[in-house]
Amino acid sequence: MNFLKLFLLLRKQNRLALRRSPAFEQSIVARVMMAFGAGFMIIYLIFIGTMMGLPASEGRDFGLMLALMPLWLVIDFALRFMAQQTPAVVVKPYLLQPVPFRSIINVYLVNSVFTGFSLVWLALFIPYAFVIFCGGASFFVAVSTILCGLFLIMANSQFYLLVRTLMGRSLLWVLLPIVVYASCWLTLLFDEDMFERQMDFICEASVSWWYPFLCFAVLLLLYWVNRMVQLHYVRSELQRQEKRETSLKSVTQFSFLNGFGLSGEYMKLELKSMMRNKAIRSRVITSIVLISVLSLIIAFTEIYDSKMMLNFWCFYCFGLYGLMTLVKVMCPEGNYIDLLMTHKENILMLLRAKYYIHVAILLIPLVLMLPAVIAGKFPILMILAYMLISSGLTYFMMFQLAVYNKQTLPLNEKLTGKNNTENGIQLIIEMGAMLLPIALVSLFILLFSEEVAYIIIGVIGLVFTLAHPLWLRHIYNRMMVRKYDLMDGFHASR
Repeated sequence: MNFLKLFLLLRKQNRLALRRSPAFEQSIVARVMMAFGAGFMIIYLIFIGTMMGLPASEGRDFGLMLALMPLWLVIDFALRFMAQQTPAVVVKPYLLQPVPFRSIINVYLVNSVFTGFSLVWLALFIPYAFVIFCGGASFFVAVSTILCGLFLIMANSQFYLLVRTLMGRSLLWVLLPIVVYASCWLTLLFDEDMFERQMDFICEASVSWWYPFLCFAVLLLLYWVNRMVQLHYVRSELQRQEKRETSLKSVTQFSFLNGFGLSGEYMKLELKSMMRNKAIRSRVITSIVLISVLSLIIAFTEIYDSKMMLNFWCFYCFGLYGLMTLVKVMCPEGNYIDLLMTHKENILMLLRAKYYIHVAILLIPLVLMLPAVIAGKFPILMILAYMLISSGLTYFMMFQLAVYNKQTLPLNEKLTGKNNTENGIQLIIEMGAMLLPIALVSLFILLFSEEVAYIIIGVIGLVFTLAHPLWLRHIYNRMMVRKYDLMDGFHASR
């Protein structure tokens, strides 16, 4: 069987696996919402490409789009990091089949190159190429602009996949994209004349005959590097070649939680899961590091000094952890959901433990944002309001996902596993939890003063926080109504 036939066969089987997934009906909702989002993005990119093509045609700088390519690559990487998960290498079902292991990895990487997310960027390059072609550029330059832009976006998709894979092993790899993208703008910081000469050189080189071959070579190089990394880590994960401790040095008891009864025991379980299970630990560490970086940027720079941006990032610093971790609430417990169902209200105690842990973690951004309060960027009333709205309204919305999530999340596997389908209701609730507090603040500021708006937001958050026993029990009762459906989904997705 040649590569093309294998590629088409595996894609067909992947589509069938998605249709058989317990969350297929909910994934349709997610796809519809993603289609709407992609539509808005396409319209926006068409507008930008057309507007950029007009001055490029007038100034005869036909390579302007490619000269600004580092900017588009940064935006592309940031959007992928926020919205695109690293897809699992579905390799286990084929280990006993006469299919080469390397071929499966190759198909996986080719799929990651030709994603719809990469092709959406054609909405930026094609209108620009059309405008400069009408403005006097040759047909070769117009076509070359489209091909070079697409090749670099595809190369960026491989770079993103490489970074996400390496970050699963060590969070220090987050420095790699920072160094790579920052190096493109170093000349702007030290010498503006040198930066202008750099831009002029790229503009001239981008219309040369050899530039498309250079961009394609960059794509091939990143594909090859990514292939080597994926082969190594996927094979080591399949063969369980992780480093294991030969002796148990210490066991953390968390004895201070003994006074909380059964909820305290589940709080211990939650904390030990964060410490021991790689898939959970990586989410926790990533969110805390992002909160720390955002807090320091806001406190010691002037990048986000506008009122709207300060409100958005202040809430995001408090809500980020819950938005990243609670989106998969109860999914790790799908590995042992049968044990949790053996005693009455075990799930309720677990939900309370999760809530208490997430509320306690809100103290981290509170402490980290004190320098910004001292610097006068955030009033203390604003900080407290967003902390309370996060512990109240945001967590209230995110915990609703416990009723709908029925996809088991592997505790340690991060590269291999079943290709779990995203939950459409999950996406709606997450977007609502992210945008509703900001919308309420904007509305109250428009109607009243800022201080009154923060007081109202704080009161709303405090009411939801104090009422957590009521809405957690309501969530538990709804879960019990759907318990057989949930258990079927957890069993099928293990």
